[in-house]
Amino acid sequence: MKPLHSFSRIQSVGRRARRAGFSIAELMVVILIIGLLATQVVPRVLDRLGDAKWGKVRGDLSTLQNAIKTYAIRNGGEYPDSLERLVERDSNGKSFLEQTEVPKDPWNNEYHYLAPEGNRDMELWCYGKDGAQGGEGDDRDLSAQMVLNGEK
Repeated sequence: MKPLHSFSRIQSVGRRARRAGFSIAELMVVILIIGLLATQVVPRVLDRLGDAKWGKVRGDLSTLQNAIKTYAIRNGGEYPDSLERLVERDSNGKSFLEQTEVPKDPWNNEYHYLAPEGNRDMELWCYGKDGAQGGEGDDRDLSAQMVLNGEK
């Protein structure tokens, strides 16, 4: 009678089992390559995220400025006393902004607005990430006038 499993067959299965999988050296090389790629990709992704936030600020400032000018045209040259006036509904249910609230900047800070007074023109601006006047990088200030002038 022949046994169900021969010794050579068991030996062959054992060799295959030892060869299956990856060695520690192979895994370390793969991890090293992934780490090198991550050091190149992550900073670029973070830069693009910052660019997108400033793009939102530029878009919001342009939208708010257009809504303010439209408000003034429809109200005989009188400018709104605050940005909240742009989202108030009239008797027909219309407002100067489609939103129900004045948008906030990407860092959840309020946009700032001063109606024209005397010789001063209307002013509309964002203080940046820190929400305080001045600063550089993401903390810099950006006004609607700067957006109109093409400044970033």
